[in-house]
Amino acid sequence: MQDADATPTGAVETPKEGRTFAEFLKKNTGSYQGVILCLPNFGSEGGVIEALKNVQVPVFVHAYPDELDKLSTRDRRDAFCGKFAILNILCQYGLKFTNLKPHVVHPGDPLFKENIRHFEKVCNIVHAVKNLTVGAIGARTTTFKAVRYDEIALQKHGITVETIDLTNVFSIMDAEETNPELNASKTERLKSIGNWDNVPEKALKKLAAMGVAIDQIAEEYNLDAIALRCWSEIQRSYGISPCVLMSEMNDRNLMAACEMDVCSAVAMSVLHAATGTAVTNLDWNNNYEKEEDKCILFHCGPVPSSLMAGKGRIVDNELLVPAVGKGHSWGCNVGRIKPMEMTYCGLKTTDGKLQFYVGEGEITDDRIPGNFFGCAGVARIKDLQTVLNRIGSEGHRHHTVITEGHVADAVCEALEKYIGAEVIKL
Repeated sequence: MQDADATPTGAVETPKEGRTFAEFLKKNTGSYQGVILCLPNFGSEGGVIEALKNVQVPVFVHAYPDELDKLSTRDRRDAFCGKFAILNILCQYGLKFTNLKPHVVHPGDPLFKENIRHFEKVCNIVHAVKNLTVGAIGARTTTFKAVRYDEIALQKHGITVETIDLTNVFSIMDAEETNPELNASKTERLKSIGNWDNVPEKALKKLAAMGVAIDQIAEEYNLDAIALRCWSEIQRSYGISPCVLMSEMNDRNLMAACEMDVCSAVAMSVLHAATGTAVTNLDWNNNYEKEEDKCILFHCGPVPSSLMAGKGRIVDNELLVPAVGKGHSWGCNVGRIKPMEMTYCGLKTTDGKLQFYVGEGEITDDRIPGNFFGCAGVARIKDLQTVLNRIGSEGHRHHTVITEGHVADAVCEALEKYIGAEVIKL
């Protein structure tokens, strides 16, 4: 807030006072992610527009309620009416704003707290997307044309992609000067994640070295997220699968997507910004018997421990054994995803546009057979068959991203209104 003595009453009423506030915003650029416009009374169109006409962050318009025993001309606020005038002038100037229910609410009301929490999520998402740097490590997984993306479309929305060849990772892993202290620290961190019984010591050392290498690259390029070509060169060259590394990264909020899926890395960053908690990238993988509102979500083992029902087991990748041989793909963190409310999200780029879908559901405690490989959970989503039909018909990929909690409304508003993306609310 600007100083109380910056204007005669401590508020913004006149256009001149609005310009004072605009200068306050300008001086503090970078230290805030959103602006709350509070209307204690009818408000001043001129003051508001002068204050906010150049603002580059989300704006939440809040208005105070009247009280029935204070409706005389001397006491009433009329912010209920004035809010329409302010919203109208913001629309005339083409300014984007957040307008929530109820139309008026006292700051002491719990509903106001809910509004602020929603707006915080919106601001966090917008800030994250407009400042996002994703590392595309390795070429697109050769057989998956489904994960192709438009780098220029992402850049136009503030998302930078830095492409890094896998050989960069390999050279750091192989260098004699690799810091043994970092390798030891990474080894201990990885050991804490799951059960490493039966994993060869050589594989653990290679995984630790790769983890250190990716961390160094992430620091060098200031990466917020990565998408990694995770098979099959890594397996053929080092006998490991990097799944557990991505599990560890996802738990410390460096979003990591499998199979060089940059769009999923972006979607992961969006959901993480909304919740502040861990996110994971999964396959829409299996039906669940004949239950039309349930399916199995799965991946080999990049799920963060905080989203798992218990400690995982680090194993060889059964899916890659036919291609690379037994004992050449150690590193999958297998187990089950914990029961929880969840939001799911996906992204594709088409004709220079960012096209997201977002919806809500839950991970249940329904049984998955013990011989089901990987880390999986049963998802229950209302009208799932319509959801799947829409996702498929719109050309979205076989991956989806999930996080704990229901945040679809904030995700939709942030992406659609402030980022300019297209969003399908499922």
